[in-house]
Amino acid sequence: MEKVLILGASGLVGRALIDECRDGFDIYGTYSSTVTSLPEGKQFKLELQQTDKLKEIIRSIKPDIVISCLRGEFEHQLKFHKELAMELRESSSRLYYFSTTNVFDGDYSKPHAETDLPIAESDYGNFKIKCENMLKEMLDERAMMIRIPAIWGKNSPRWNVMKDSIKKNKVIDVYSNLVCNNLLDVQLAKQMTYIIKNNLKGIFHLASVDMMTQGQFYELIISGVTCDTSILRYSLFQDRADIRYFALKSNREDIPGSLQINNKEIISYLLG
Repeated sequence: MEKVLILGASGLVGRALIDECRDGFDIYGTYSSTVTSLPEGKQFKLELQQTDKLKEIIRSIKPDIVISCLRGEFEHQLKFHKELAMELRESSSRLYYFSTTNVFDGDYSKPHAETDLPIAESDYGNFKIKCENMLKEMLDERAMMIRIPAIWGKNSPRWNVMKDSIKKNKVIDVYSNLVCNNLLDVQLAKQMTYIIKNNLKGIFHLASVDMMTQGQFYELIISGVTCDTSILRYSLFQDRADIRYFALKSNREDIPGSLQINNKEIISYLLG
């Protein structure tokens, strides 16, 4: 059974990965403050600055697969992932690095596919591009880039905030002209399991197969809870009247349709 080390296992994505992968892999994980559901001997408290401890964990476990869904200060993350790549370079381990739609936030003119060259304006987007490039340079085809949009889940922070806003009748700001896609934590975990088990390579855009404006997505959710959508306050993204895109599309054909999801299915799951 392959050993999988999840860096950031206590986060939304990490928790979903543990639940989905625990029967097919030997799972280990790290956390910063909140412990995971893994057995005590298979989880490790680890901060981004503790690169020596990271190396000790890698050398002790000897993972076949490392999944990084870490969060934290950009420079610390960059240094951490460089040390990680240097350690993995001496092994045959594969690395799956979670990136973001923000690597394209310098161009809102269209949805972006895996073959598009990243272009970012935000600090976050530029940091992710740097990290992607560094990992690909150091690990070549053993580094897989997993770009994802907004992730929702039954206990995700954005869903909890939204439910609280609906309950307390708080205003929710949305863009009427920004087309996006989304994804569920549980669906992402299923897709990742398939990618890992089939040893698929390269860059992956994992997102809902369809797109809608942020305003439309929130309208559908709220109308499933209450008939009053007046808490939504609309504005134009970048103060432009034309349609803008903050969305991923995929040119890959190796993720089966049974593992794909659309926005209405995401909303049905959240409301169910």
